[in-house]
Amino acid sequence: MTHDLLTTLHPLLTAEASAEAHATGTEPGDLEQAVWLRLLEHLATDGPPPDPQGWLRRAVRAEVRRTRRTTRREQPYESDPADDLDRGPEQLALTDARHRALREAVHRLPGRCSPLLQALLSPRDLTYREIAGELGISQGSLGPERSRCLGCLRRLLAPEVAAREVRG
Repeated sequence: MTHDLLTTLHPLLTAEASAEAHATGTEPGDLEQAVWLRLLEHLATDGPPPDPQGWLRRAVRAEVRRTRRTTRREQPYESDPADDLDRGPEQLALTDARHRALREAVHRLPGRCSPLLQALLSPRDLTYREIAGELGISQGSLGPERSRCLGCLRRLLAPEVAAREVRG
């Protein structure tokens, strides 16, 4: 029964998470994952909700509110360990290595992602209109395309980022 419930709710959760995620600046997949976890916890303690679709919609919105509260409370570190302000030889080498890894990852991206992110990272500081003209795509599709491409880049860089030292 649980499998049927999850299968039934999956398209609704995907749609709800996609619609709500951008308001919080989070990825739809992250929002989906949080709601799935919340549902599994609910199933373990209280069993299936009487109105699964309604419960799911409320859970998505509750997760969005929680994410907004967390984002408002987060404070940046006063000094970032990877900050480029201390430009000793070690720091310069580490910065160059990070930039090189980023450029290499951008070149490995599929489809239009590589040229799009190269244009966004260009030292010429191009506008969306200029990038759209250069790539031959509509200006309105740049934002969604950029989001998809950054998601690909995050997944590509995830092993490298995970290997860094945890702080905080």
